[in-house]
Order: sequence, then structure tokens, then C-alpha cells
Amino acid sequence: MNLKGKTAVITGSNSGIGLGVARALAGAGADVVLNSFTDRDEDHKLAEEIGAEFGVTARYISADMSKGEDCRRLIEEAGACDILVNNAGIQHVAPIDEFPVEKWDAIIAINMSSAFHCTAAALPLMRKAGWGRVVNVASAHGLTASPYKSAYIAAKHGVVGMTKTVALETAREPITANAICPGYVRTPLVEAQIPDTAKKYDMTEEEVTEKVILDRQPSKEFATVDQIGGTAVFLCSPAADQITGTTISVDGGWTAL
Repeated sequence: MNLKGKTAVITGSNSGIGLGVARALAGAGADVVLNSFTDRDEDHKLAEEIGAEFGVTARYISADMSKGEDCRRLIEEAGACDILVNNAGIQHVAPIDEFPVEKWDAIIAINMSSAFHCTAAALPLMRKAGWGRVVNVASAHGLTASPYKSAYIAAKHGVVGMTKTVALETAREPITANAICPGYVRTPLVEAQIPDTAKKYDMTEEEVTEKVILDRQPSKEFATVDQIGGTAVFLCSPAADQITGTTISVDGGWTAL
């Protein structure tokens, strides 16, 4: 797969899934724009390292995905956006009658509204370039539900619905829109939660991983950031030219249940 000459903007990409996707796209030859809400030296250094490793242009642009104007500024500052990966997201867990309003607002803004703003700003650039890919990182929770995650599940279901709408609006153009729906992915954030969860349930880390964290994932294995990145690269390939408006589950069989 050769994405040389294409520019990919990946939101929420200085760690975890977003970083894995950025590295995969850079490995396929795309110039990449990394993003998060921070603006640290290490963020810019990370982009420099990716650029040097893969021989592409890599930049870091700070933008707060909870603010629509920042989302649109990110695309404007990128200057080009052939591939848009809407990945930024946060989580909070609480019963719906106890769910903090500010957490609801933040999750909807970052997990769903940012995808709307970034896509709206990116589509004119894709049309001007004559080619485009919108890849939304949704979740198994965009297709099913769990208790205590009302905002996250509402946002991810919304992202799946918006993906279908964008696909229909661009169906006669060389632009596609699809959603990747991961189950549990081994990221640094998840990795850090395993020891505390094991203590909470008085289990070994292996037991709590299989019986608690991966309870709903039939494979009993985490997906990897490389697998999510590889799926994104596939969606940017000619083989995926007629794949649009759909979801691709990378969830070890979760949504097959």
C-alpha cells in the first residue's frame, strides 16, 4: 500500500490507538498530522521521530477536541486532509441518574461532535484533491451497550450513524466514510488499569484480564493498536474503494454474541 502524497490528520493521536493508526499510515507513506489538546515538547518530538522513522512529513498540532472552533482550526492548519481519522475520545462510568452533566457534555463533544466538525472542515479539501477517506474510530459500544456508560455509548452510536450519513452524501465521489469498531485494545491506559483491577477483585492479572476486562470479548485476547492501524490502512487502499458507510468490528467476536 502506497499513500505517498496523501496527508492524514488523526485526532487524539499522541498515544494509544490514535498513535498506532498514525504510525501505520506513516508506514504506508502518508504524511501525518498528530493531535491532542496538550502542546508539550514531547508531542512535537514524537511527530519528528515518526517523520524520521518513516521518511514522511509529520507534524503535531495542538487542538482541543471539545471545542468546535479548535476542531475546524486543526483541519485549516493542516492545510490538506486526504485522510481524516476521528479518534479522540474520553470515558466516564456512572449510573445515568448520577452521571455528572459536565462529563456528559464533554464526552458528547469530544467523542462525537469533534467528528462532525472535523469532517465538515475536511470534506471540501478532499473534494478539491479529488480523493478522500474518513475513518471514524467508533467502538463495539457503537453497536451494542453496557450499563453505566450512557454518554460514551450514545456518542459512539452517533458516530456510527454519522458515518453512514457522510457515506451517502459522498457516494458518487471518490470519497469513502467508514467506522472501525474495536473491542478492548491493549493501550497504555488499559495496561495501567490491570494491576488495580486485579487487586480490586483479588485475582491475578491474568485472571482479571480474562474474567473481568475481557469478559465480553470471546477471543479473550486484546486487539492491538497495530491491528487497528492496519485496518485503517486497508480502508485507504484501492481494495476498499467500494467499502463505504459500514462498520468493521475488531473485537474478538464481541458483537457476534
